[in-house]
Amino acid sequence: MKTLTTLLTATALTAVSASAVLAEKWDMPLAYSASNFHSVTAAEFAKCVTTGTGGDIEIATHPSGSLFPGAQIKRAIQTGQVPIGERLLSGHQNENALFGVDSIPFLATSFDDADKLWEAAKEPLSELLAEQNLTLLYSVPWPPQGLYFRDEVTSVADMEGIKFRSYNNATSRLAELTGMLPVTIEAAEISQAFATGVADSMVSSGATGYDRKVWESLNYFYEVDAWLPRNYIMVNSEVWDGVSDANKNVITACAELAEYAGTWRSKEYTGFTLAGLRAGGMTVEKASETMVGELKEIGETMTAEWLEAAGEQGQAIVDAFKGMQ
Repeated sequence: MKTLTTLLTATALTAVSASAVLAEKWDMPLAYSASNFHSVTAAEFAKCVTTGTGGDIEIATHPSGSLFPGAQIKRAIQTGQVPIGERLLSGHQNENALFGVDSIPFLATSFDDADKLWEAAKEPLSELLAEQNLTLLYSVPWPPQGLYFRDEVTSVADMEGIKFRSYNNATSRLAELTGMLPVTIEAAEISQAFATGVADSMVSSGATGYDRKVWESLNYFYEVDAWLPRNYIMVNSEVWDGVSDANKNVITACAELAEYAGTWRSKEYTGFTLAGLRAGGMTVEKASETMVGELKEIGETMTAEWLEAAGEQGQAIVDAFKGMQ
């Protein structure tokens, strides 16, 4: 990872803008803790831009939802309350079904497939965001999503009535179809929610559980590789239009490197965080064949529902993705 960090810095140093303009400070809200690999990548991206523009644009990151809670970040960028930020777009699937493309259960269950799905969805998502005064800079996947529980679970029947942390339409629907009770909880509130019994389970990556030390409250993590959701870094389009061409080139180069570095981190973090959950005392194992089979049936239902909501554009993305396999 030191090589990637050096590369980011070197690229920035060689791309310093020659024009001296009034320096701008861009506050960048992040929903996740400073130690989370997404936040680390965003901090490096910010440093790359600050250095690469010769200080014309200084980006300051604000992790853990300290500036805006995760659910408010997208709106804050759109309306110009902040010029830039990071958001899990699947949390806005109620606005447009396309925002949930990365959270279709059991469609893309590996990093390779997630890359292909991203390739198929990038252009239509970018166009949709542009209509909302947002310019997409880069995107980084989370590790595969697994299921966390306080008590042992071997089938969907065991999930009946369990309070389940949801963060988007897909997770809420998953709760409904498994008989669990969805409770909307932001990432920054996870530890407290489990400690106080507000929730007893969630679907998330090993990274989230590790960062939030969920072994203090939960005991089981089942590897089901349900999907690989993505975080998206966006800038207000009006702000972007005011950036010089030279500085746009710097930001774009930093964004490309950040996407590469973040994806690399996500892959490396997968094994590391699962080992961390085990070290914390959690049972980490593959879900039973019964549970996997039942969850895949639920996934087929959710896929059909998503395709109906997303219409022809959604079908085109899924067809393009399947054509790459």
